Amino acid sequence: MNWNDLIDIHAAMPEPKPVFYRLYHDDQGYPLFYSMEQQPGNYIEITQQQYATNASCVRVRNGKLVPVTWTTSQKIVPGETGTACDPQDVAVVTALEPSTKWSKRTYETN
Repeated sequence: MNWNDLIDIHAAMPEPKPVFYRLYHDDQGYPLFYSMEQQPGNYIEITQQQYATNASCVRVRNGKLVPVTWTTSQKIVPGETGTACDPQDVAVVTALEPSTKWSKRTYETN
């Protein structure tokens, strides 16, 4: 094999297919799956870095990938379980009856 044969082999090679990264999503913008293949459904083109992170806490809004930020808050609520407190003052913990039991509830919103 000589240099000209190598040039001919290289010239006969097909052009590589373009690489694309996609995030497929539903009609509300919730992610379904990431893919590098052509699939039926709604999708947006994303970067290689976005594809590599494979984040599920994102939404598609106006054709763009938007991270979802969560806000967490906590509140005490009366219930069947929890810390027994005086019915007139939640700051007074008691073992006596009557009492109101309080527990902590966490709320998350995006």
